[in-house]
Amino acid sequence: MPRAIEIPAADGTIDAHIFTPGNADCPLRAVVLFTDIGGLRPCYHEKAQRLADNGYAVLMPNVYYRDASGHIVPKGKSFRDPDVRPTLLEYAGHLTPEAQSRDFVALLNCIDNEPEFANGKIGVVGYCMTGAFALRMAAEHTDRVAAAAGFHSARLAEADDPNSPMSVVGNIEGRVYFGHADKDELLPPEQIARMDEALATAGVHFTTELYKDAAHGFTAKDAPSYDAAADDLHHKRLALLLEETL
Repeated sequence: MPRAIEIPAADGTIDAHIFTPGNADCPLRAVVLFTDIGGLRPCYHEKAQRLADNGYAVLMPNVYYRDASGHIVPKGKSFRDPDVRPTLLEYAGHLTPEAQSRDFVALLNCIDNEPEFANGKIGVVGYCMTGAFALRMAAEHTDRVAAAAGFHSARLAEADDPNSPMSVVGNIEGRVYFGHADKDELLPPEQIARMDEALATAGVHFTTELYKDAAHGFTAKDAPSYDAAADDLHHKRLALLLEETL
């Protein structure tokens, strides 16, 4: 069941939620779940609880806490609406690699100090823009992150992007899994190939899978691109990755 929590961080206070199975009676291995660009909202609460029900304590932070708390997208609106999207893009622009790094430290401190979380290595998963967050957290905290996953990740490996996570994947020691949409305009085949090459060259244990006929955002139930079959497959793949690593 979810519990709201406030996490002290270098840049402010992160509002977040911890999800555990309803029958949890002991600390559980931790998984950090980063939302997509739409931020905290009901479909991600549902996603985090489903993951927790596999036997984990899931920490889901508001990545936009510097600018706003709680649900960022107004009720009845979509993160794709033209009067909402510019605000989200503005907030997302504040999530530089340096800002992410400071937040990773705060999240790990939370995991170390809250009763729901067991000792040991953790998993991390990101969606859309936060697929890169998961990679970066795994690269910066090799002693803590056993598994990192990204689904319908966006702009992972743009050739001219100085902030691409490609520059740090050589540090990763944990397992990596990517579930890509094969019709994703935000991650075309050349970027998938570029990231795969970087991971392979670095000797990272990784898996890349293309979800057939899926579009960007296929796991988000509030998106027109939602694909129930692809979403179910994503849950199965994530459960298997965490079972094998945690």
